Amino acid sequence: MIDTIVFDLDGTLLNTLADLTDSVNFALREMNYPERSQEEVRLAVGNSVDYLIEKTMPKVHTQQEHAHCKAIYEEHYQGNMQNKTAPYSGVYAMLKSVKEAGYKTAVVSNKGDAFTKELIEKLFGTYIQVAVGQTDDRARKPAPDGVFFALDLLKSDRLNAVYVGDSEVDVLTAKNAGIPCVGCLWGFRDRETLVNAGVTVMIEAPEELLKAIKAL
Repeated sequence: MIDTIVFDLDGTLLNTLADLTDSVNFALREMNYPERSQEEVRLAVGNSVDYLIEKTMPKVHTQQEHAHCKAIYEEHYQGNMQNKTAPYSGVYAMLKSVKEAGYKTAVVSNKGDAFTKELIEKLFGTYIQVAVGQTDDRARKPAPDGVFFALDLLKSDRLNAVYVGDSEVDVLTAKNAGIPCVGCLWGFRDRETLVNAGVTVMIEAPEELLKAIKAL
């Protein structure tokens, strides 16, 4: 029986795309590189900040240029990550229902650990019990390490857990952790991407989550 829900963050609980795009383009301007559209940034989000920078910089660049661009991006994002970011419609009500139903909750994200924890604390408070972001000493998603770490903190068994996310990275993370994945169709990827990745079940709105989980 499912008693623990592990959420992705960007594209699942929070629409962070505008702030991510602004910070990417700030860094690109500082480096005298062409800016990227929000659609281009959307397709690069979900793996890691290194992947995001790699995919938005010009194809020909050095490791030093990558590191410098990443540093500019992270410094800008630190001070601007809540300018336009907000929970998707229905997320607060969904989390309230999840809490009232007694589920344990966590977020596991490829966003940096400090950024993840700050956003969770400020925007969700006690609705999310454990927040796990990316660190240098833990393999990023789709490796299951972050999920296992969160489950250990919650004292939960993976046999009683489900992962909720919006991307192919989330589906693969759930597969690698040996748990089902609920795909969110309001996020950064489309239905076809989730189906091709092998998602367990999909929902079109946050209010459908508990019904989907109970049917697993």
